[in-house]
Amino acid sequence: MFVDTHTHLDASKFEEDIDLVIHNALEKGVEIMMMPNVDPSTHQGMMSVHMKWPDNCLPMIGIHPCSVKKDFKSQIEWVKREVALGKYYAVGEIGIDLYWDTSLRKEQEECFRSQVELAANHQLPVNIHSRESIDLCIEHIEDLKKSNPELTGIFHCFTGTAEQAKRIVDIGGFLMGIGGVLTFKNSNLKEAIREISLDYIVLETDAPYLTPHPYRGKRNEPAYIPFIAQSLAELYELPLAVIEERTTENALRIYKLTH
Repeated sequence: MFVDTHTHLDASKFEEDIDLVIHNALEKGVEIMMMPNVDPSTHQGMMSVHMKWPDNCLPMIGIHPCSVKKDFKSQIEWVKREVALGKYYAVGEIGIDLYWDTSLRKEQEECFRSQVELAANHQLPVNIHSRESIDLCIEHIEDLKKSNPELTGIFHCFTGTAEQAKRIVDIGGFLMGIGGVLTFKNSNLKEAIREISLDYIVLETDAPYLTPHPYRGKRNEPAYIPFIAQSLAELYELPLAVIEERTTENALRIYKLTH
């Protein structure tokens, strides 16, 4: 069994064939698909998928950094109300994005910290978006971990350096989500994680984005997780079955799932 720890099944690119997409994933052994939330506008679509596939498609709740507004405190209140309902497996997708727009950097940082603390208070892991901000996100997590020692989570779509990977390992309780970028010929990711124990690795697609080779350029979907796993198997010089078992164990542990 595989786990896709980050897939946007509510995306518009899946509207016409979501049932087939999930069927294809199950056929490839991808039995659990974790769905990050972006903001209130994506919530209903995500929950609709979850309600139809309650054992396979599991929801998170949070405000994506690109959705953070000036009045982010009202957004936080919405997340708090949803978390209190107790039907989510993580707080995510949260973080800091300095690629698209830096004008709300301060608000992004404050919103990120508030959501991390909320997750810690509810014993939920966090799913972190850190585009062009990985050092900054690591710094915030290192700081928040001091007062929230039980805090855990995943640095989604990790594409950092070996040094950044080691810092994440040293935090304790945090993993790196490895996706399609690992399969790209020009990727430096292999060198970054080569010395990192599999204990700190989980698989993800970020579907419909970041499609792995050999389907790069087309729509991504959870059924492509085995291509990422195969690339990891070649990197670690281990059988595919070992990658499948170890990354699945990591995902089940971080999301507190039994299967």
